[in-house]
Amino acid sequence: MDKNIQQYYNQIKKIPLLSFEEEMELSKQIQAGSEVARTRLIEANLRLVVKIARGYATVDMPFMDIIQEGNLGLMHAVQKFDYRKQCRFSTYAAWWIRQFIVRSLATKRRTIRLPLRKEETLLRIQRAYHTLSQPLAHTPSSKEIADELRIPVAEVDSILGIANGFVSLDQDTGSDDSITMAETQEDYTYNPEQNFIKASSRATAIHFLNRLKTREKRILMYRYPLNGGERHSLKKIGAKMGISAEMVRQIEIKALKKMRGSAEEMRNCM
Repeated sequence: MDKNIQQYYNQIKKIPLLSFEEEMELSKQIQAGSEVARTRLIEANLRLVVKIARGYATVDMPFMDIIQEGNLGLMHAVQKFDYRKQCRFSTYAAWWIRQFIVRSLATKRRTIRLPLRKEETLLRIQRAYHTLSQPLAHTPSSKEIADELRIPVAEVDSILGIANGFVSLDQDTGSDDSITMAETQEDYTYNPEQNFIKASSRATAIHFLNRLKTREKRILMYRYPLNGGERHSLKKIGAKMGISAEMVRQIEIKALKKMRGSAEEMRNCM
C-alpha cells in the first residue's frame, strides 16, 4: 500500500464508529444546521469510503483520487440523510459513495471527446438505458434502445463504440477493469430517498392497522398487501375466513372508514 494512503488510513481508523442512536442524534443536529455534527458524521464514516473504494482500484486513476471522489459522495449523503427514516447511515451512504466513484472513473476514461450532436445522443442513450431497465427487467439491447429513441441501431452501436470507456450494452468483455453502461451513470431506477419513503409509509400504515380489530386488519392486509404478494378478491378472502364475500366487503368499508379517521394523524406521523 502507498505510504500516503497508509498514513491516511492509520489516521482515520482512530476515529470512533457511531452507534445507531448517535447517527440519529447527529442527523437531527445536522438538519438544525450544526457543522460540528456534520463533520463528526463524515469523519466517522471515512473508513467506509476506503472499504468501498478498494473495489474500484484501477491503474487508470490514483487510489487516493478514488477515495476523494468517494468522500464527496459521503458528504452528499450526509446532507441528504434523514434520521426519521430509521435506517443505518452506512446503508444509505454506500449508494452515494459508489455513484460518485463510478461517475468519476467513467469521466476519467473518456479520452475521446465526441462532437456535440453525438454527445447529446449519447446522453439520450444513457437515459433510455435506465428508463428501460426496470420495465424490461433485463439489460436493454442496442435495438431496444434504438427503438425507444427512434434512431438506427447502427447509430447506437457507433456512438457507444466511439465513446472510449464505454462498452457495448450486450458485450461481456471478461475484463475486471472494464466499465459497463450500468456502472457509469446514475441509476434512475433506484433512489435511496424513494426507497426509504416507501419503507416509512409501509411502517406507518402497519402501525395504524394494528389499531384495528384482528378481522378488520386481516381483511385489509389481504386487500392491500403492504408486504407484496397477490391482492385477494372479496370472494377469496371470504373463503379463507369462512364468511361471505358481502360480509368481507362490509368489514373492509368499516375498516377503511376507521383508517380515514386517522388520516390527519398519519400525515403528521409521515
